[in-house]
Amino acid sequence: MTHTTPPTDHHPAQHADHHADHHTGQHTGQHADQHAGDQAEILDLDAEVLAEQLADITAWLPRTAAPRRIVDLGCGTGTGTFALLQRFPAAEVTAVDASAKHLDRLREKAAAAGLADRVRTVEADLDTGWPDLGRPELVWASAALHHMADPDRTLRQVRETLAPGGLFAVVELAGFPRFLPPDAPADRPGLEERCHAALDRHHAEHLSHRGADWGAKLGAAGFTVEAERTVTVDLPGSAAVGRYALSSLRRIRGGVAALLPAEDLAALDRLLDTGGPHSVLRRADLTVRTERMVWAARRAS
Repeated sequence: MTHTTPPTDHHPAQHADHHADHHTGQHTGQHADQHAGDQAEILDLDAEVLAEQLADITAWLPRTAAPRRIVDLGCGTGTGTFALLQRFPAAEVTAVDASAKHLDRLREKAAAAGLADRVRTVEADLDTGWPDLGRPELVWASAALHHMADPDRTLRQVRETLAPGGLFAVVELAGFPRFLPPDAPADRPGLEERCHAALDRHHAEHLSHRGADWGAKLGAAGFTVEAERTVTVDLPGSAAVGRYALSSLRRIRGGVAALLPAEDLAALDRLLDTGGPHSVLRRADLTVRTERMVWAARRAS
């Protein structure tokens, strides 16, 4: 089930981070491609499992007319790109990412779906230079801004790029999704929450813009925030959710291995052992629980 709150006055963003550590320009060269290769599976699973919620967000966006030129900043493997192409069938999307591997995967998916003629890809590190993105009527940035070295500068650049009256959609996530019941696993109850707490401490040191007040930042950059909402996701388990949980917990383990007690790490490894009796893939009690915060901001004409 998905619950939404209606548009409200501006409020600080909640604690947000892309669960796949989606990068939009902070890595370059070989390191970026290796990092991106590790992310592709989880980005594709995110698109599969949360497709309905993403479609709901694109339908909710306030607009005066259907955009024909769209830019997807930090596009990854194309989660937002394809949702926007489906929502706006007359539009073309310029998909921007620092990772050549992400963009290769996006182009493969576009060709398979017969959409290659509506997608342009741009490989760019947005922290070091701003490419020519034309004059789009809509710019989309999902789980992207908090990774920027200077997000305030990025917001100003988006404003200058948008056509007059254009819309900027910002989506941020409330960290990694939760999958396990609170009392799981039986031998280490509460393991998932302890993993999240450790990951939060790690990210607090490395992602200083997580949880920023994006509404205020958009206003300071010259936008008018027309609407905002929180989308609360609570979905039942499925085969795809099992794979999503496995990929997500693997990512979490990579970030918290040195921060967990040995007993917790051993319990996490049992969940990740796909051939073992305690594998997360064997659990019938998985769900997906997460939140997305969305801001829709207009550039004045």
